[in-house]
Amino acid sequence: MGTTTDTQPTTVHVADSHDRIRVHGARENNLRDVTVELPKRRLTVFTGVSGSGKSSLVFNTIAAESQRMINETYSAFVQGFMPTQARPDVDVLDGLTTAIIVDQQRMGADPRSTVGTATDANAMLRILFSRLGQPHIGSSQAFSFNVASISGAGAVTLERAGQTVKERREFSITGGMCPRCEGRGSVNDIDLTQLYDDTKSLNGGALTIPGYTMDGWYGRIFSGVGFFDPDKPINRFTKKELHDLLHKEPTKVKIEGINLTYEGLIPKLQKSILSKDVDALQPHIRAFVERAVTFTTCPDCGGTRLNEVARSSKIGGASIADVCAMQISDLAGWVRTLHEPSVAPLLQTLQGTLDSFVEIGLGYLSLDRPSGTLSGGEAQRTKMIRHLGSSLTDVTYVFDEPTVGLHPHDIQRMNGLLLRLRDKGNTVLVVEHKPETIAIADHVVDLGPGAGTAGGTVCFEGTVEELRASGTVTGRHLGDRARIRPTVRTPTGTLPIRGATAHNLRDVDVDVPLGVLVVVTGVAGSGKSSLVHGSIPAGAGVVSVDQGAIRGSRRSNPATYTGLLEPIRKAFAKANGVKPALFSANSEGACPTCNGAGVIYTDLAMMAGVATRCEECEGKRFQAAVLEYHLGGKDISEVLAMSVTEAERFFGAGEARTPAAHAVLVRLADVGLGYVSLGQPLTTLSGGERQRLKLATHMGEKGGVYVLDEPTAGLHLADVEQLLGLLDRLVESGKSVIVVEHHQAVMAHADWIIDLGPGAGHDGGRVVFEGTPADLVAGRSTLTGQHLAAYVGG
Repeated sequence: MGTTTDTQPTTVHVADSHDRIRVHGARENNLRDVTVELPKRRLTVFTGVSGSGKSSLVFNTIAAESQRMINETYSAFVQGFMPTQARPDVDVLDGLTTAIIVDQQRMGADPRSTVGTATDANAMLRILFSRLGQPHIGSSQAFSFNVASISGAGAVTLERAGQTVKERREFSITGGMCPRCEGRGSVNDIDLTQLYDDTKSLNGGALTIPGYTMDGWYGRIFSGVGFFDPDKPINRFTKKELHDLLHKEPTKVKIEGINLTYEGLIPKLQKSILSKDVDALQPHIRAFVERAVTFTTCPDCGGTRLNEVARSSKIGGASIADVCAMQISDLAGWVRTLHEPSVAPLLQTLQGTLDSFVEIGLGYLSLDRPSGTLSGGEAQRTKMIRHLGSSLTDVTYVFDEPTVGLHPHDIQRMNGLLLRLRDKGNTVLVVEHKPETIAIADHVVDLGPGAGTAGGTVCFEGTVEELRASGTVTGRHLGDRARIRPTVRTPTGTLPIRGATAHNLRDVDVDVPLGVLVVVTGVAGSGKSSLVHGSIPAGAGVVSVDQGAIRGSRRSNPATYTGLLEPIRKAFAKANGVKPALFSANSEGACPTCNGAGVIYTDLAMMAGVATRCEECEGKRFQAAVLEYHLGGKDISEVLAMSVTEAERFFGAGEARTPAAHAVLVRLADVGLGYVSLGQPLTTLSGGERQRLKLATHMGEKGGVYVLDEPTAGLHLADVEQLLGLLDRLVESGKSVIVVEHHQAVMAHADWIIDLGPGAGHDGGRVVFEGTPADLVAGRSTLTGQHLAAYVGG
């Protein structure tokens, strides 16, 4: 007995032995039987080149299974309303805790969604004004720009004491919505000359709106409605005929024996196209909207979205529109001045939310900022706000590159927040590329060694010191420091920007050198994007690659997204003497059983749907007859299965030589996507791969000035080197490259730096430095200069 006590001085309770998250045999996407054990209540960082399988392991396996198991605790009725998730492809997942995912998905770009509505700060302010505002105008919905004021009256039928009684009732709802712009803050003016050519008749092709052709349904309606003559030129229409064509209210009509509703072109466009977010439209429809519609601030509400009654109620001389327009750091100060015991709990919660904004580095935003205009990094940090003051512990927080869009100065603050979440007893899992954040990890998992099919294995597990000593790609590059460019290129001209005042810019005058690599930098919120996207005219010769997400379904792939499939289909059609449409899995050549999807989906209501490979086409997506047509000895499904590198050789020479396809493939290889297969669904690409796919697509556009917004987002240290080589090649080919960037390696590589600041929001908006990187390091006069000097060891 004595010897047993000596060997086990303390008895560990069995409940305390579950201190690891165990993953065995994970095979999601490109993972190859990955097995890891992650310590709980520690900060674990996942590293590896872009496309190595980090997100597949963290988000698609660990976090997805945790969320799926929590959803299964609800009743089948509740699960029917929730998104269904399939069980990840993994043998064992053990020791999971509740996962809270804070990803980089852009926030909904609904025109009515703002920073305030997305974070519940507006809901609290509405209650505050409904209780304290003078004069008192009604409940909290009287201050909501999503609720319209309506009233009505009429007879209602009631059963009372066995008798049917009719009574007159009246009702009214007081909402805050501005009736002119319907709570959007802007009104649109339509340029009629862009809707039709008035020298032509409708049958003669007068309409220039996408999709409105006379040989479709619209043509049958216009021909048969009888309100105007479709063969008469529009400039000869009477006043009534023109009104019926453009503004007619919905009217029931009978055309060719079918009951239909006819309405004028303008109300129809307002409902179908103009009610949607412009960025979410298809490219040709977006081009039409940008050409035909001008959006101006609503004259009735001044862009506040609220009606006059809502703006009349004030607390201390400020209306709800005034406080929502304040910078959040100023608003937090305003809330502190309110001392009212009747709403003390509300003030305390609101104060905590606003302080979280400031603490996380978003104090420069205002609550009325549309949420669709936030960058990926800003959206992610906005989502973090609700978790900062949380009392929950033993939760797994999962972050996707929380440092995206952050200046090195702000990264230190973000690191502090991650450590604070860990120190409360939570497990923090972070997918990250920045060495500053990798350095604070308790545990590092490095995936690789390459990307796509060359990745998906664990190359290293251990501490940061052990990672530095390891021979992995991440270990070798962790200590990399780009050197300041010894000689800078000479500009070929300048692009003058005068009196720029977009957002927080303060009448900025700056000359942007052309023919060189220019980096625009500064802390988050200092006005970089406002200067570059808001002041450089996006007209002729300017190719702009912003941070907008790539939109695509599981039917989209690199070949369809880049326009590569078009020349390939034509080459196949020409070689075989058939129609190009046969070589599209979304058109005539699609397998009839699976409609060209390659898999058959079975919906199981509240349980996850099951996808099984189509037996007819064996997952190839095409009809058997189509696969008999060959080009250079390959059928279309074999071409789509090729990697970019293989396809570049295939279409570059020999029988399959196709210059148009080869040019696109060269650009894809240039941005480092040589390993991606042409037919890989876009939904399986990582964030960094999507960013580079977008860059490759835009490189094909004709232009002399390239404007890139944070091209290093989602890129590993090793990939950044390749990107710098690409930027150099663009400059050497005679292009001007302007990059909005925080990465010190890109700053050090620049020919010219424009530094904005000194702070964020109304503390920024000024140019604090213009010159070469060497001068910036030597002066150390700005935050950027200090961090760049520390980075290059200057």
